[in-house]
Amino acid sequence: MKNIWILNHYIETPDTGKYTRHYTFAKELVKKGYKVKLFTASTVHNTNINFIKDKKKFIEKKVDGLSFVYVKARDYYGNGKKRALNMLDYAFRLLRITKEITSNENFPDVIYASSPHLLTCISAILIAKKYRVSCVIEIRDLWPLTFVGMGKIREKQFITKILYELEKWIYIKADRLIFTMEGGKEYIKDKGWENKVDLNKIYYINNGVDLEVFKRNSKEYTVEDDLLEDKNFKVIYAGAIGEANMVDKIIKTAEILNGKSYNNIKFLLYGDGPKKKELEEYVIKNQISNVIFKGRVEKKYIPFILKSGQLNITTGKNSIQYKYGFSQNKFFEYLASGKPILSNRKYHNILNVDKCGMTTVNESPEALADGILKFYNMPEEEYHVYTQNALKLARKFEFKILANKLEEVLFNNVNQIR
Repeated sequence: MKNIWILNHYIETPDTGKYTRHYTFAKELVKKGYKVKLFTASTVHNTNINFIKDKKKFIEKKVDGLSFVYVKARDYYGNGKKRALNMLDYAFRLLRITKEITSNENFPDVIYASSPHLLTCISAILIAKKYRVSCVIEIRDLWPLTFVGMGKIREKQFITKILYELEKWIYIKADRLIFTMEGGKEYIKDKGWENKVDLNKIYYINNGVDLEVFKRNSKEYTVEDDLLEDKNFKVIYAGAIGEANMVDKIIKTAEILNGKSYNNIKFLLYGDGPKKKELEEYVIKNQISNVIFKGRVEKKYIPFILKSGQLNITTGKNSIQYKYGFSQNKFFEYLASGKPILSNRKYHNILNVDKCGMTTVNESPEALADGILKFYNMPEEEYHVYTQNALKLARKFEFKILANKLEEVLFNNVNQIR
């Protein structure tokens, strides 16, 4: 029985958060007969949860039948110095604890490590070298390009150059590379690294959805809420409320429609984040009555919530990194709900191609308002086409299918995954 170690700072379970990609992959790999151990930080992103409150360096725990190793990391909330130190905690302690939890029977046969931050990947490569096993690195965010696109750092800064060098080193040293966006090869070429990074070891496996769990949860975990049951046209957002998500655009879109007396269009916002309080205060101050902040909910309730609406919405900046593709977790749950999606990101063109939603002509609230009104006024027959196409596209990204691809990449049984 082969042993797989999965290393990711942010592995969450359905009862603690939304970043369940590796939890779900682990479940599927165990079904296939593999032993899987998941290494994650003791903290849960953007919450006050920390599984280690004492001086222990790590704890091992069974969660839903899976073997978890929680690596001690300090508390933080939002972005900033404490989050950076939290990343360092996880990466450096990861290097130290592996010897304490291994024996001849449970040495890894392969290490599968996932970003977003580069430190996890560096630690994984060093650990794999120590055990003389292959290391598969998964890139879910292009760091530092993401920070450049968001205006956090400049392209020609010294620190940016250092980060690019670290990124290139990771790509060279990894035995295989998985990008969750389809343009991984194009990114390597654009950086001019194709002579040093073997393009034949690059694979593409996007995020996805467990349709069986989604369907079951939508029936078993319902929410008693008059707002979800009324006959209003409900526009639903489910996700983080931070700077990158541009939820302020949704608020201003609602403000426009509120001013035009579209009283039966309601915006229900599910989630939490560092911008939530500020946006709540803006809504109160400006008397925007069609916006309701619903707060953070357990992931198991999301299917019922999404299926109760008429339109799902996603917003964000059209930053440079998105030219290589996208891999938002919520996008695939949106599809699984069978409701159309409205996005202000031009890189979500898949919505237009597969006719399961629309992208706006630009990022503006005015453009979003126009998009919402198109669905609001759409004939039922045309709306039904969008719902069926959403479900059809969701099936292409079912985790069972993605797990088969992952298995092949982990054990290098394929020439190329597309």
